[in-house]
Amino acid sequence: MIHYLVGNVGHFSVILAFVTALVSMLAYWQYTSQNEKSWLNLARGAFALHALAVLGIVASLFWIIYNHYFEYHYAWSHSSLNLPTHFMISCFWEGQEGSFLLWIFWHVCLGLVLMRKAGEWEAPVMAVFAMVQAFLVSMILGVVFFDSFKIGSSPFMLLREVMPDTPIFRKNPDFIPTDGNGLNPLLQNYWMVIHPPTLFLGFAFTLVPFSYCMAALQNGRYKEWIQPAMVWNLAGAGVLGIGIVMGAYWAYETLNFGGYWNWDPVENAVYIPWLVMVGSIHTMIIFQRNNTALKTAMLLVISTFILILYSTFLTRSGILGNASVHSFTDLGLSGQLLIYLLAFVGLAMFFLIRNWKKIPNDTEEVSMYSREFWIFMGATTLCLAAFQVLIPTSIPVFNSLAKYLGFESNVAPPTDQVAFYTKFQMWFGATVALLSGTGQFFWWKKMDWENLKKALITPLIITFLLASLALILFKISNWKYIIVLTVSIYSVVSNSFVLVRLGKTNVRLAGGSVAHIGIALMLLGILASAGYDKIISQNTTGLLYNREFSDEINKENLLLFRHQPQKMNNYTLVYKGMRIESGAVPCLFDKEKVLPTETPFKVVAMEDISCGEKIWVTKGDTLQIYHENTYYEVEYTKENEKPFSLFPRVQQNPQMGMAVSPALLRGFERDIYTHVTALPNPEEEIKWSKPEKFELHLGDTFFINDYVAILDNVQRGEKMTDEDVNVFGSIRILDRTQTYTLKPVYYIKGNLVGTMPDLNKALGIKITLTEIRPDQNLFVLEVTSSQKDWIILKAVEKPFINVLWIGTILMGIGFGMAVWRRWKT
Repeated sequence: MIHYLVGNVGHFSVILAFVTALVSMLAYWQYTSQNEKSWLNLARGAFALHALAVLGIVASLFWIIYNHYFEYHYAWSHSSLNLPTHFMISCFWEGQEGSFLLWIFWHVCLGLVLMRKAGEWEAPVMAVFAMVQAFLVSMILGVVFFDSFKIGSSPFMLLREVMPDTPIFRKNPDFIPTDGNGLNPLLQNYWMVIHPPTLFLGFAFTLVPFSYCMAALQNGRYKEWIQPAMVWNLAGAGVLGIGIVMGAYWAYETLNFGGYWNWDPVENAVYIPWLVMVGSIHTMIIFQRNNTALKTAMLLVISTFILILYSTFLTRSGILGNASVHSFTDLGLSGQLLIYLLAFVGLAMFFLIRNWKKIPNDTEEVSMYSREFWIFMGATTLCLAAFQVLIPTSIPVFNSLAKYLGFESNVAPPTDQVAFYTKFQMWFGATVALLSGTGQFFWWKKMDWENLKKALITPLIITFLLASLALILFKISNWKYIIVLTVSIYSVVSNSFVLVRLGKTNVRLAGGSVAHIGIALMLLGILASAGYDKIISQNTTGLLYNREFSDEINKENLLLFRHQPQKMNNYTLVYKGMRIESGAVPCLFDKEKVLPTETPFKVVAMEDISCGEKIWVTKGDTLQIYHENTYYEVEYTKENEKPFSLFPRVQQNPQMGMAVSPALLRGFERDIYTHVTALPNPEEEIKWSKPEKFELHLGDTFFINDYVAILDNVQRGEKMTDEDVNVFGSIRILDRTQTYTLKPVYYIKGNLVGTMPDLNKALGIKITLTEIRPDQNLFVLEVTSSQKDWIILKAVEKPFINVLWIGTILMGIGFGMAVWRRWKT
């Protein structure tokens, strides 16, 4: 049965949200010009109704996903029966429509706060706010005019409406699939539950200072908007920065490119507005302190919001094509996204040009020995860094524009993105560290050269001592890394001096110092983990694993056979086999303990499955597993230390083929980062050797390859359906560390004789009981062998990467302290 009601409620809520956003916008505009209380009441009521409508959309869509209503295209595309509840939440924003809805939801939350806190700024600010909401809600309207003009893409479309030409719907219009496509396995990670909401909250925050700025340009209050907008700008920069690093940590945990930032265009599209946003905060501080840089502050606040819209266009219009693995598929909304972007570019330019001469100019020249000079230099550096990333990232846009204008453009994005961007951004980062360290000493009073020397002498001595110690201990010789290391340490030391001083006077003012220390530590963490990571899985045998493998796999990876110890650096590694996960068992368990069924995510236990001392699944039980994921257990042993296991993961990903995720051993000094680079093809037929026959009595010992085998027993089993006799052999095979038992079957059915061989993949051995000679008490076994189960593994040491994560936490705390101080005053 098709569940029409919830979809209709969702559709109605979308239309209501769109209409009420427009009504709220118009009523707020009317109030700003006529100052009649009735318009204000109408505007507030319309926005409150808009908020309720948005909650209705959210509830309807989640209800569809949670209850597996696969007749709806969105639920069928992004969810499945096998998903746990927390990943159903991720399904909500995996698609374009859901992520737009998440953005809209955060706008509603911030808008309701603004209605209570904005005071006299409420009407002009909320007018801009509601206008943006109307544009955003239009992205999920899903209305088509004249069979060709489409406004938005609705998440409440039925599957048959999206795919009307599919034969099954012609035959049966009410057909409902039994299961959905499921969430992309790479997104089945706890960071994908919290990273997108954090990122979109950061997006939403950028609208608030933009709205204040637009309101100021409209009503001529060019100076007063800075103070109320500042707290929102600080909160947005903190949340967006943390959201960006959350995405980096997800990539570090989930992807196998060996790091956390790959300078992908989608990553860049979020990084660029964050840099400009932080730059705008610094210019707003300058104006608050010295009544200068007002025009710059306005330009940067406007640019931040416009760049957020531009990033949305880049990632959702399909214009990036194959330039990014993260971009959304084009849903036919590229034209609407472009209109959205150009509308606000045009609006901002109109108000800026109309008011440019009226905006107060700087009243005094800034001295090199003033705090304003150093803050402005920092803001300029941040904007230049953003510009350097913006231009190459926008190459696909330039090419598309040239093609539209009839020109041929052959400009291509950088082939080695990491090397290209790093060679520039490294120096921007070093400059920011230098400026943030030095600028703090100008905070209390204007300085001259003599006072500056006195202030800097102690921090510089400590910096050079610490830098020299680091150079000796870690044998750093690259001159570029030496510079970055030194200025980063300098920023930590100098800001620590300021932090101590503020701790004695007014610690509430210390947010900037804490954030600067955090960013400097992030630079140190990036330098250590990216510049000095060490591959410890080197192939020291001198042999090629496979001529078809790349040189990297043959030289920088380790071949592990199942249960065969292998030395790696200071560790001894043992590959112990494939593991799978199930909600019914709290730990990973051996994949060979279960048999598959016709349903991919359901299996039958062939023996009891335990975790610790408790048995969680008994033999014969059917249990549900997460079939996309297979984990490869690798045990690490180091002399005089307790062994531990890592479980690198391989996913059979319908969208991306075989997707590999690393396993991490986290430590303060270093992380060990391992992932599988090659493994046997599960689709490939096993190649068996020529059979070898053994004639044995019970208790006889024989050799199979390098293993000792013993025929322990042959006994009659329980009667099978229609079989007259079935006999099980029991052959024990002794490995160095483990004992295996194989049980081939010999059965007699009437006048027919048959066999069922038993196979052990770990050893690459198959044994068949081919003949029984009762008169001689003799049993004939046929043994064939194949290559043992194996994986090829890469392991990398990431030194001091936790300094990066600690720096991120400190940066967030610093922004939080700054927000708290201004919110309370």
